Amino acid sequence: MPLMPGAEPYHHDAGPVGVLLCHGFTGTPQSLRPWAEYLAGHGLSVSLPRQPGHGTRWQEMNRTRWEDWYAEVEKAFADLQGRCAEVFVAGLSLGGCLALRLAEVHGAAIRGVMVVNPSIALDVPLLRLAPLLKWFVASVPGVANDVKKPGVTELAYTRTPVKAAASLPGLWSLVQADLAKVTQPLLVFHSTEDHVVKPTSVAIIRAKVPQATIEELTDSYHVATLDNDADRIFAGSLDFIRTHASVPLQRD
Repeated sequence: MPLMPGAEPYHHDAGPVGVLLCHGFTGTPQSLRPWAEYLAGHGLSVSLPRQPGHGTRWQEMNRTRWEDWYAEVEKAFADLQGRCAEVFVAGLSLGGCLALRLAEVHGAAIRGVMVVNPSIALDVPLLRLAPLLKWFVASVPGVANDVKKPGVTELAYTRTPVKAAASLPGLWSLVQADLAKVTQPLLVFHSTEDHVVKPTSVAIIRAKVPQATIEELTDSYHVATLDNDADRIFAGSLDFIRTHASVPLQRD
């Protein structure tokens, strides 16, 4: 299946500290590419995989489920772990959920977690109906491109594949149930105005992960990594990594 131009994965080999970046539901690596390149430019090894079913056609995504997306980031994590002394994980939206699941599963093998507008809760009424809707409709209007900054476009599907979406509640339930296993340092960037993910997810994280640091973003919508607060996210995540890594970055 041909890829959308710009949806390609990104990888950079550098120093002993690695970062795995996970893009969001119906999105592509494009939404995190500037973040990935920023971290790479500061001496980090970076992996930004494209999850199955993404970056081609939404019909293709209906053949995948959350287990497929998680398997891809697991594979990327194992690769980074084999090449780096320490690994951090990060993600946007549902990618933040996948990053948290990695932290729950791998414990101390992950040095720290950084998430932007994470999605871990079933708080969209339409998605409650997805397990039923999938038998009647293939897609519904998309949720992509929630960006405040003029002239910026997120590369993502304009339709939401319903069969794929119907698998999300299973992942959310699993991640919520195991949040107490996230004992690593956790940095959460949260847009105060987000038209895709409600504040419920961050509220749950705040309540269940006491060591989490919550940074409010006041000038960005959901895809904050492409928005007005992007530089703040990039710099803040680099400071977080420098603080919690036990080995120096290549350029430090």
